[in-house]
Amino acid sequence: MNMRYAMALEYDGSPFMGWQKHHTGATVQGEVERAVSFVADAPTEVVCSGRTDARVSARCQLVHFDSGARRDPRAWLLGTNTQLPDAIRALWVQPVADDFHARYSARARRYRYSLLIRPVKPAINRQFLSWSREELDAARMHEAAQHILGEQDFSAFRTVHCQAKHPNRNLHRLDVSRAGDTIYFDVQANAFLHHMVRNLVGSLMLIGKGERPVEWMKTLLDGRDRTVAGPTAPAEGLMFLGALYPPEWGLPAEVTLP
Repeated sequence: MNMRYAMALEYDGSPFMGWQKHHTGATVQGEVERAVSFVADAPTEVVCSGRTDARVSARCQLVHFDSGARRDPRAWLLGTNTQLPDAIRALWVQPVADDFHARYSARARRYRYSLLIRPVKPAINRQFLSWSREELDAARMHEAAQHILGEQDFSAFRTVHCQAKHPNRNLHRLDVSRAGDTIYFDVQANAFLHHMVRNLVGSLMLIGKGERPVEWMKTLLDGRDRTVAGPTAPAEGLMFLGALYPPEWGLPAEVTLP
């Protein structure tokens, strides 16, 4: 009899061609499935809460998988980690209800984009930082971001390769703050379109440089035209913080809605 398990993962995305398994290079999904299948002693598929692109990292990516193997959570955790490359680690494992789904049960997803402002590119933590030699006004970008919150059509911030059925998303928050020489873009929505966060950041950066007015984000949103929005920000600054789930699933506090 199969049981369903939830597993939390953290990973450095820089060595991988993204989450989704394919045949052109190493992927996070491919490595995780190989490790979990080894512990299960049977081919095992994993389903994630949100797919990440090449070079995008994750702080707490939740996955679920089904297995008939008799293993306790500690055995799943330790056994999986012995088989994973150094850039991926399982953080915890727990049994969940059969109808739990890492993707469809989630009610929100969170990202942080980190942008270093200084004349020289970073050497330390370079795989987790984007970089600009030009100064940016964080307060100006934050003000602009508040005009596009809520349930909206985000076609202006959607890549042409996006496979989502519709462009509507509910943007819960988009906060821009600065600590020292780093600007942080903290984003939460019910779900995201392909490249949506990086496209939002790319447009906000033009406002932060003073090249566009604060009202420009709302103008872009209303125009729904990707071709007139800002460039896609580099992948290296993006970190998937994880998804959030209703309390009834009994998951740890870090992935549970308050």
